[in-house]
Amino acid sequence: MATAAALRIQIETSLASRFPAALSPQSRSFRETAATGIASVDALLEGGLPVGAISEIVGPECSGRTTLTLAFLAQCTARGQCCVWIDTGDALDPESAAASGVHLPQLLWIRCAGRVLASPSRGKGAQKIWSQLDQGLRSTDLLLQAGGFAALVLDLGGVEPLQGLRIPLATWFRFRQAADRSRCSLLVLGQASYAQSSAAAVLDLTALCAQAQGGTVLTGCSFELSRRRERFTPQSNQRKPPAVAWSASTAWAVEKSA
Repeated sequence: MATAAALRIQIETSLASRFPAALSPQSRSFRETAATGIASVDALLEGGLPVGAISEIVGPECSGRTTLTLAFLAQCTARGQCCVWIDTGDALDPESAAASGVHLPQLLWIRCAGRVLASPSRGKGAQKIWSQLDQGLRSTDLLLQAGGFAALVLDLGGVEPLQGLRIPLATWFRFRQAADRSRCSLLVLGQASYAQSSAAAVLDLTALCAQAQGGTVLTGCSFELSRRRERFTPQSNQRKPPAVAWSASTAWAVEKSA
C-alpha cells in the first residue's frame, strides 16, 4: 500500500497543470500592503494595511479612527484608485475628507438610511439601528463581489457593540473571501472587534491629548495606535509590538499661505 506522502505526490503530479501543489499549500512569506501615509503607523504595520484582507480599526469616539482612515484613502485616491465609504451612521463629513487629502470624485459615499418598522417586541430605536446596519452589510457584500475598488470602508462607529456582535461569522468569512479575490482592502471601523478570525489585522486606537493655540484654538490631536494581532505576521515577530503615537492637524485651523 502506498504511503500517504507517495499518494499525495501522485495526486499533485496528475493535477499539476490545473492545481499546482493542490495538497501542499505554500505558506505566505510576505504580504502586499498599502501605506497609510503616516510614517509611524506604517513602520508599526511593516509597510501599511494589508491588501485584499480585512483590517479592523477599533476605538471609542474621537480616538482617531476616521482620521487614520481618511489618511489611508487620501493615499489611494492620489494614485487614481476608487474607494468606497459605507456610512451606516451618516457621520462622514465630506469637507473634512477633502481637507485630509481625499479626492472626492474617486470616493463613492453610501449613506444608509434607517427604516422604522413596527415591532411589538423591540424598541423603535433598536429596530432602526439594525436596519441601517443591515443596509451597510448588504452594500458591502454587493460592492466586494463587484470588485474594482482599492479600499472599502465599513463605518460601524455609531453601532453599539451589542448590535455589531450580532453579525454572523459567516458574513465576515464571505467578506474576507471576496476582499481577497478582488484585492480590496476592507477597513471596518467600530467600537469593538467584530470580524474575529476573519480579520487580518486589528488596530486599537486611543486619543491622547488635544493641541491648542493660544489656549482657545484647536490645532490638532494626538493619538496612540497599537496592533492587537495580525494574521500574516511571521512567527519570529509574534511578540506584541509597542504602541506608537501620531498627531493630526485640524485643516480648518491652519492658515493658508498667500
